[in-house]
Amino acid sequence: MSNFLRHLFSLHTETLIVTYKGYGRPDGVYIKGSVLRNRPTLSAAAGDGRFKNFRNMIARYLSSPQAGQTVEVCLGVVTKTVKTDSKGYFEAWLEPEEELAPGWQAAICRLLQTGEGEDIHAPAPFLVTSDETARFGVISDIDDTVLVSHATRLFRKLWLVLTKNSRTRLPFAGVADFYEALRGDATHANPFFYVSSSEWNLYDFLDDFFAANHLPKGPFLLQQLKKGLKELIFTGGGDHSHKEEKIRRLMELYPAMPFVLIGDSGQRDMSIYASVVRDYPGRVEAVYIRQISEKHVVPETEQVIFDAAGVVVFLAADTLAVQEHARRIGLLSKPLAQNV
Repeated sequence: MSNFLRHLFSLHTETLIVTYKGYGRPDGVYIKGSVLRNRPTLSAAAGDGRFKNFRNMIARYLSSPQAGQTVEVCLGVVTKTVKTDSKGYFEAWLEPEEELAPGWQAAICRLLQTGEGEDIHAPAPFLVTSDETARFGVISDIDDTVLVSHATRLFRKLWLVLTKNSRTRLPFAGVADFYEALRGDATHANPFFYVSSSEWNLYDFLDDFFAANHLPKGPFLLQQLKKGLKELIFTGGGDHSHKEEKIRRLMELYPAMPFVLIGDSGQRDMSIYASVVRDYPGRVEAVYIRQISEKHVVPETEQVIFDAAGVVVFLAADTLAVQEHARRIGLLSKPLAQNV
């Protein structure tokens, strides 16, 4: 890559470790990150112009993943050494000597280099969730569920992606209040997991968007890093099967925890959620689907699965209607279940 492009897009020439929010249980946590070069330095403000937003978005797709790098992941005295794969990713499952308390904590990831050089490291935050302090977990899609995206309309989607930023993109009205109500309180906080077909390239954008709009903090489970303008044009695309794989991983990791599933009617959320409901009986308390078109209804094949499992599926365009339904069935007011 030329120096002109690096300067134009404010790309770091040095190698960097980028970590993503991890998650786990008191007895073990999952850590994930990437080793990259040509990583951009990005910032967003409400007053940023379209050119800056366009430049920043393009820059997110210019990073160069570094395969075969050795990374040391440390949690207290527990250390695991892993290598990055062909896409520059590394991941580690760490089991602490003593059980971890529920809440947000952090590991340290360090790049091991031959010879002498600058110490390259980064904190890796992770969420510890316990069945004893959470009544249920929430698994939510992002595009057209939380974030107004027009994911089914290519040109409108691209206009938003390329000309707006994390401070000017809009959440759906009422979604922050609804999610905060689902989260519970500080003592008995229900965890949130955001499973999306967006790429890891957009991690910093999503992280800032969620913080700026006061949405519950939670791990993002996204698609593989993409590279180049063509990949940007089709951001969020694909068959979405990775979403089902990640939801199943959460169901297996927290076998005693029920979940609320939230998505939209524009992609495959209903069929993915129906599959999860069928294969994990008694584990889903409710399914909420944002209706992005009046033509969209719950397909009969999925409705049969939901009915057979006794799972409520509620489809509506209005967040307040969804929140009221959740209140009626006790998701927002039922006291914490006592563990026996």
